[in-house]
Amino acid sequence: MALQMLYQKELGASDAGEVKASFDPFEYLAARDDGEAVAVAPDLVRQALAFAGELFDGTLARRDEIDELVKSQAENWRLERMPAVDRNILRLAVYELLAEPDVPPLVVLDEAIELAKRYGSEQSGAFVNGLLDGLLRRPEIARG
Repeated sequence: MALQMLYQKELGASDAGEVKASFDPFEYLAARDDGEAVAVAPDLVRQALAFAGELFDGTLARRDEIDELVKSQAENWRLERMPAVDRNILRLAVYELLAEPDVPPLVVLDEAIELAKRYGSEQSGAFVNGLLDGLLRRPEIARG
């Protein structure tokens, strides 16, 4: 959900409040279930939406810092040339690496790769993997 919000914010040029207010998590769940019925408790959906909102807000708040880290690792790739999906997956993952110490870095990496494979191009998974793997070795990202 956080990725979809970031993507919508970037491509729709809406402000963050409008993006969050317009986001329907039940529509999101219905869109990703591939036709299978998905039964999810409304309380869990609200909790997931609240967490996605925190990730969205945090990523936006630190976007300049995150973009500088991504640019410094992405040799021969300007941030503007990256596909919007890949760029926002990277932003979200870097935010989690910087601000979510309870989430193991390899979990962040794995989730980002899975998002890239699902929503990006054929090469997105490898691209996201390579860039994040390099960032994990940097002192600003590495965790002791």
